[in-house]
Amino acid sequence: MNTFKRKLNSDSNLNAVRIMAIGLVIIALASCGSPQQAQVAPPAPSLPVAEVQTGTQTTYQEYPASIEGTVNVEVRPQVSGTLDKVFVDEGAYVSAGQPIFKINELPYRSALNNALASLHAAEAAQGNAQIEVDKLTPLVENKVVSDYQLKTAKASYKVATANIESAKANVSTAQINLGYTLIKAPVSGYIGRLERKQGSLVGPQDLAALTELSDVHEVHVYFALGEKDFVAFKEQYPGETIKDKLKKLPFVSLLLADGTEYVKHGKIDIVDGQFDKTTGAITVRATFSNPQGLLRSGNTGKIRLSLEHKDALIVPESATVDMQDKVFVFTVGDSSKVKKQAINIIGKNGDNYLVKDGVKAGDQIVLSGIDKLQEGMVIHPEKQSAEKVAAVVAKN
Repeated sequence: MNTFKRKLNSDSNLNAVRIMAIGLVIIALASCGSPQQAQVAPPAPSLPVAEVQTGTQTTYQEYPASIEGTVNVEVRPQVSGTLDKVFVDEGAYVSAGQPIFKINELPYRSALNNALASLHAAEAAQGNAQIEVDKLTPLVENKVVSDYQLKTAKASYKVATANIESAKANVSTAQINLGYTLIKAPVSGYIGRLERKQGSLVGPQDLAALTELSDVHEVHVYFALGEKDFVAFKEQYPGETIKDKLKKLPFVSLLLADGTEYVKHGKIDIVDGQFDKTTGAITVRATFSNPQGLLRSGNTGKIRLSLEHKDALIVPESATVDMQDKVFVFTVGDSSKVKKQAINIIGKNGDNYLVKDGVKAGDQIVLSGIDKLQEGMVIHPEKQSAEKVAAVVAKN
């Protein structure tokens, strides 16, 4: 009986071990038989692409400028004296020849009267000398007196005649000085600051002028070109010489200090003969009509030069990325792989870059989403029409 029990327990333990072994085998087989979960690659991003277009574009360059009237005159006294009257106010418009100042004339009128008196005395002396010559001439001819007395009389007549000429010159000088007491506008224009007021003592040696008079019916706008800009200026515009280029230059615009554009266009008419050794720049002048007097001497602004580019490669600015002082685009090549390509920019018009090289007409470039792209990455290109390209540019 005991032997039977021991055998039964032994068989039970053996069965339990067998069951556990079979379970482990089943688990192992199940683990080996189940396929491993493979990693799924993310789908290629869909990005808008478009062909590089060409067209005629106009770019603009702006240069700081100063404005001056065609004539800027310092009004100074030619004679000394007390300023009796000021006929104009600051900022007033005057016509050429209009009186603007009056210096006390009494000393100069007195000098004129003295000069006239000296002239009359000289004329009287000439008359007496002529009488003496007339008296002695027949006496010498009849040999009543020697010709020595006649020669002396004729010499006295010549001295009297010379004294008349000197007296006339003094009269003329006195008249000129008297005329200088009334100071008139040398040109038509606007009066500047009145540095001296009525009652002031003025003279030709004064450091400060009485005022400045500016003729601004036309204005000259001066700006400077550096050496590189000047070389580009000569290369970009047609003509063999600077004179020829000036004739063919397009009109230029003037931007005022508040950023608004002056209503009239100007013409570049003069390029300075040499560069400034201090600044390394050359001065250029443009002339603008100013019939309403809106521009005054001393104004500042900016000259805007336009340049037309024919068959220029056009790339939207939003399709570019700046990196290490260079500008790149992503071109789409075979198998829809993107490639980062540097481009050489020659100008900008609105939201478009004008490109010299780096891409060519017809190349496919990515328009947006380029901040997440990497070299060799595959995308799903969505070709855009010209209208959609414009919309993408506007959106960005």
